[in-house]
Amino acid sequence: MIKYVQIAQAAVSLLLIIAIILQNRGSGLGGIFGGEGNVYRTKRGVEKGLYISTIILVIIFIGLAIWSLLVS
Repeated sequence: MIKYVQIAQAAVSLLLIIAIILQNRGSGLGGIFGGEGNVYRTKRGVEKGLYISTIILVIIFIGLAIWSLLVS
């Protein structure tokens, strides 16, 4: 049972890493040096879906981590 939890946790962690990297792709190098404008905008389309899926993956990852602690 614990092997399945560990495999699931590894898979979710890889998906979470990919989701976070894809979110940072749109920021560019301008934000590093302060060149990014302070424009407030809403997330739309793919960006919003990626944001929501990242939150869901984090919740699943934390749940699997707690479950792994309780099982072992």
